[in-house]
Amino acid sequence: MTQALITGATSGIGKAITLAMKAAGHDVIAVGRQPDALAALEAQGIRAMQLDLADPAAIDQLAGLTPDVLINNAGMMPAMLPFAQMDMAQIDRAIDLNLRSALAVTRAVVPGMQDRGRGHVFFTGSTAGHAPFAKLAVYCATKAAIGGFAQALRLDLAPYGVRVTEIVAGRVETGLYKDLLSAEARAAMYAGNSAVQPEDVAAMVLAVLTLPQSVDVARFDILPMHQATATGAQNGAQDKGK
Repeated sequence: MTQALITGATSGIGKAITLAMKAAGHDVIAVGRQPDALAALEAQGIRAMQLDLADPAAIDQLAGLTPDVLINNAGMMPAMLPFAQMDMAQIDRAIDLNLRSALAVTRAVVPGMQDRGRGHVFFTGSTAGHAPFAKLAVYCATKAAIGGFAQALRLDLAPYGVRVTEIVAGRVETGLYKDLLSAEARAAMYAGNSAVQPEDVAAMVLAVLTLPQSVDVARFDILPMHQATATGAQNGAQDKGK
């Protein structure tokens, strides 16, 4: 049995991956901020840790963990505003949670993977890290940084037998826009089964994990059938990535 550490595990993609990993027989540690959701996961035999990873002190609580699989999924969507209208508190929060926390969590657990000569690190990226979107400059910046970091980290860790994969998610039906768009706008975005489901992303993660150790999937793009490619031109909120 392998141990998996999953951040942002209480909803959306993170929750779907958490449940899929548990169903596949992995020992799962779920990290999140929502106590009720964490309690529900614990009731299913999943170890839960309530942490706000934007707080540097929270990383210390991961010391001693030895996961074979790390899913860096924690993240948030800042207010959808032109960059000049954002305040620094919003900017800092997005950078801390979307980027800095992923680097810190990775730094905490990767040395153990290197020592054991095995492991797999995933990062939940976005099409927004590979194409520009208006009113999402900071979000795009954090996801682009995650993409660059993941690809360079893969080269650092390959000699140790540790694999790295960036998940480039397109339009996925999650609660990411719950506080940013109206219910009507969200319904239109996901109408007609036009979005990837979190369980689809989880299935891809499991598929990548089952590949031979000699295979390293540097990134996989998972998009709705009719969404433009991750690097193609896209317009409007309905085409924005994860």
